[in-house]
Amino acid sequence: MKALLPAAKKAAQQAVLEAGAAVKLRFDQTIKIQEKDQFGDLVTEADLIAERIILDKLSSAFPDHQIHSEEAGDNGLTSDWLWQIDPLDGTHNFAMGFPVFSASVSLLYKREPVLGVTYEPVADRMYTAVLGEGTFCNDKRINLKMKADLSRLTVAWIQGHQVQNEPKAVQLRHYIDVTCKRMVRLWAPTLQWAMLAKGDIDGIVLYNSEGDDLYGGLLMVKEAGGIVIDFDGNEFTGMSSEPYLIACHPDQKEDFLQLVQEGLRDRM
Repeated sequence: MKALLPAAKKAAQQAVLEAGAAVKLRFDQTIKIQEKDQFGDLVTEADLIAERIILDKLSSAFPDHQIHSEEAGDNGLTSDWLWQIDPLDGTHNFAMGFPVFSASVSLLYKREPVLGVTYEPVADRMYTAVLGEGTFCNDKRINLKMKADLSRLTVAWIQGHQVQNEPKAVQLRHYIDVTCKRMVRLWAPTLQWAMLAKGDIDGIVLYNSEGDDLYGGLLMVKEAGGIVIDFDGNEFTGMSSEPYLIACHPDQKEDFLQLVQEGLRDRM
């Protein structure tokens, strides 16, 4: 397994770099935008162009691997290796001229992430995590940081499109917002995972959000010294179609678990 990772890392980095450049070239320009589901999720021509760049590179380099991409879906192959592609994470941001978006690729082996690469084209930041090798931003190793005071924490929120204003989600969001220093919602999950790995934020609470932007982010946090647990405090491994997760510094596991469980407590 490990013998393939250097080539996979190189291919993934080249793919997202080219895709990100193509997206950046079209940023703040007149582009075609379509709603793709009943939840108001968008797809633009930049998504499709970036996706084609990444798909072509990965399918050429690894023709026997299974590939799943956000817009194109699955390539129909069966393999222990699964590539997941989010060609433009933060499409809403991109479409409204907000420069917070990325191109992202993950590789899983037997349902466990072994590689995650995210490129933020506006800031020219490349985040890379390889299983057992750490997490890097532009070739500089990064690690989580920790604040002792819960009231001074900055916590990112991620939720699935289908969650919308589900009462429990609204309740938990509000509790985090009023309990912590700041709650961040970027609508670009790959960048929130990268921010946590880099120590720019203190934790992430994810509410039922599974997709092509998830597993590389989990690897980035873990390889940067963090933990990922479910809402019951159990270590999260493998894949889940409905994940409810907390990511944070290991020494703050109990603080974050208490934050989430208190936020979900029935107050009637």
